[in-house]
Amino acid sequence: MKLGIVGLPNVGKSTLFNAITKAGAEAANYPFCTIEPNVGVVSVPDERLDVLTKMYKPKKTTPTAIEFVDIAGLVKGASKGEGLGNKFLSHIREVDAIVHVVRCFEDENIVHVENSIDPVRDIETINLELIFSDLEIMEKRLDKSKKAAKSGDRSLVLEAKIVERIKDSLEKGIPVRNMEFDEDEEAIVRQLFLLTSKPVLYVCNVSEDDLYDLDKNKYVKSVKEHAAKEGSGAVVICAKMEEEIADFSDDEKKEFLSGYGLEQSGLDKLIKESYRLLGLISFLTGGPEEVRAWTIKKGTKAPQAAGKIHSDIERGFIRAEVIPYEELVKVGSEAVAKEKGLIRSEGKEYVMQDGDVVYFRFNV
Repeated sequence: MKLGIVGLPNVGKSTLFNAITKAGAEAANYPFCTIEPNVGVVSVPDERLDVLTKMYKPKKTTPTAIEFVDIAGLVKGASKGEGLGNKFLSHIREVDAIVHVVRCFEDENIVHVENSIDPVRDIETINLELIFSDLEIMEKRLDKSKKAAKSGDRSLVLEAKIVERIKDSLEKGIPVRNMEFDEDEEAIVRQLFLLTSKPVLYVCNVSEDDLYDLDKNKYVKSVKEHAAKEGSGAVVICAKMEEEIADFSDDEKKEFLSGYGLEQSGLDKLIKESYRLLGLISFLTGGPEEVRAWTIKKGTKAPQAAGKIHSDIERGFIRAEVIPYEELVKVGSEAVAKEKGLIRSEGKEYVMQDGDVVYFRFNV
């Protein structure tokens, strides 16, 4: 999974990126500090792996991972080349979802490109740039699609209709992700690689003081209301604090967060909400060699999940031996689970569930 971190200059994007990847991306108090996108890979926290590691005592434990791309600050006019414009927009096309960092704190020492704090205005500024960029692409595509559709080919006729529908919606300020498509239409839309088709998670970047009482932050409230209207996600993070605790041990982190009345870090919230937004789940595998988490789309069937491990396992799939994580932990070991008949044998039509601990039988 690749997430692109975007936002206006000086909203805390690079600070957040530093915190969650420990990659040391430069962060400074001036616009366009980030020119080329910084890329960092972060392990997905999963307490289930710790429990299974104690159970199986493997040689290694491998969590699943997320790739974060810190994309330079966009500005008004980016779709027309302002700032570093289209270069930045092209980076966004390559990600699975957009993490839009919005400034929800006041600090006279940190300049804002608009000289005032208004997160909904900032959101609309960037959303409009993404819409303008997609609209330009659709206008060029429509002429080609209409000419191709004259052949009478059903798929080309359908594409022309979809492109025209998208163009009309974008002109009304409606992003592609808020449009409805059937399965055939969705397949065509995916091939267009449109910026506004990507799911968005808004990150409200607040001050440390705000964490004690988020209800008092009017900016956070306005962002959450905006996100709810468009069906997007929203989480609250203090990027500065996340950077402070990035190198803490797990115990130190828990102790520090408890002082703010928090049960989990901003990174944990960000990842969980990203998974929900993209419809992702994790299944687990365990044995003496390795305990590992694997990310799949919700609704994935057993053979395709097996293909995540190796294409040969999918090709030669026989069955999946499955036990839910909670049941395995309750009985204490795989051996006891087998004795009690708790490990199920599932075939090719089985739909994987989050937390399934699975062993795939195959033959090639």
